[in-house]
Amino acid sequence: MENIYKPYLMEIKEIIDETVDTRTLRLQFRSEEDKKRFSFKAGQFAEYSVFGEGECTFCIASPPTRMDFIECSFKQVGKVTNALRRLNVGDTIGFRGPYGNWFPVEEMKGKNIVFIAGGIGLAPVRSVILNVLDRRKEFKDITIIYGARSVGDLVYKRELREWQGMSDVRTVVTVDPGGETPDWKGEIGFVPTIVEKAAPKSDNAVSIICGPPIMIKFTLPVMMKLGFKEENIITTLENRMKCGLGKCGRCNIGNIYVCKDGPVFSYSQLKVLPQEY
Repeated sequence: MENIYKPYLMEIKEIIDETVDTRTLRLQFRSEEDKKRFSFKAGQFAEYSVFGEGECTFCIASPPTRMDFIECSFKQVGKVTNALRRLNVGDTIGFRGPYGNWFPVEEMKGKNIVFIAGGIGLAPVRSVILNVLDRRKEFKDITIIYGARSVGDLVYKRELREWQGMSDVRTVVTVDPGGETPDWKGEIGFVPTIVEKAAPKSDNAVSIICGPPIMIKFTLPVMMKLGFKEENIITTLENRMKCGLGKCGRCNIGNIYVCKDGPVFSYSQLKVLPQEY
């Protein structure tokens, strides 16, 4: 019987420092055979391990349209992420997955797409943004609204510049009041305020939202005010997960296991769950 806890071995090929405490690792399979049989969909997550230290859960931040590598982004907050931070290019980590469900990219074809993210919450959204952009002709208008506490807290600055330079993508970047620098040319304001100001159209539209719970809490009423349907507002609860397999029970909300039934949920699905999010 296959060991469900056995990870793939991945080599760190590149390290990108997004902020002072947030880092992206670009990984490649050590085994060509593992690489050939591996597949995933945007929104799924994985377990990343440092041998002798433990493992932790992150989304797969790269898209399934780019399978030469796997990327993950993490914030340095605890034992395992501190251990990940000490690793260098050429080192090996463990990777097991993919787990969970995914963003409904196929059902989104032919629709207007609105991406809204805050802080490190751009990581799971980045996967589906790149997935959609790599298949650009299959979708209509694309709007990206992203915010962070300060200019220094913005992640994926390279991609943000690329998206802002695309003529067929509307990208709005904001920082919280007081978080701007003298040369900042973006918006200044909290994400819900900027979403209302940008006023993306809700007709034939799907919105994907991810960020701090407080951001989502105040963004949802704005989306409803703009006319978005509850079933077309989608988010992810990946920060609740631990083992990834429904064994430890740490991610359950009522009778739902986020790692098996999620992490992707629509707003209409969340509304019927116990008030824990």
